[in-house]
Amino acid sequence: MRTSLFILVVLISGVTAGLIHGAANFVFVEPSLDQAIGIENQHLFASGEEKNTPEFRAEFDSYRYWQKSGQILAGAILGISIGSLFGIVFVLSRNSLPGKSNIIKSLILAGIMWLTIYFIPFLKYPANPPTVGDSDTVVLRSILYLSFIAISGFGAFGFYKIFNKLKTKKIIAVFGYAVFIGIVFFTMPENPDKISAPMELVEHFRTMSVLAVSIYWLSLGLILGSLWNYFKPNNELKSAFN
Repeated sequence: MRTSLFILVVLISGVTAGLIHGAANFVFVEPSLDQAIGIENQHLFASGEEKNTPEFRAEFDSYRYWQKSGQILAGAILGISIGSLFGIVFVLSRNSLPGKSNIIKSLILAGIMWLTIYFIPFLKYPANPPTVGDSDTVVLRSILYLSFIAISGFGAFGFYKIFNKLKTKKIIAVFGYAVFIGIVFFTMPENPDKISAPMELVEHFRTMSVLAVSIYWLSLGLILGSLWNYFKPNNELKSAFN
């Protein structure tokens, strides 16, 4: 099977959408991070753990510059990894996705994956700025969040298979997933950390985080669908099977 064209489309889509995501994070999320880290530093000064000295400021500014400068690169790496998964799911489900064009199909799949592996888990375990969260619970919080993503993602895949097998009343599969994920949502443990930061800051950070990730999924759907229309890698894949 010749898959080079398919891989090219997936990689270009992933890295481009990832770069857009990194830029969106830099514009929308970083200001909230600066504010949250500023509050965290004030707590360090008040507790005596650190002193507000020129040396501390120079070291801190250097660290934040390094963090911000790596934002775009981190977005590209994340974009490639998620974009690869998206490309595989798209090629496997393209024929069953609604829509007359590959762009519409790609956008619909991006919306489904955004909902099931990002937004629904986000509603249960929303992102918090650095001032929120105990370092002792970081492993537990990571396990809970990743577990919810896995349950939601595999659950969506399972009900998608049911959706395809149903000739009529396909809404049953959609309703089944809604009931399933609702049960999971209310039975999984709550976030163990209390919010001590100003709620206005936390809510703004969460809103900007959702915006940045949503921009990524929208970009990924548009770019992959457009490239798929232009390069038509499905013809390559079909010919490989014939």
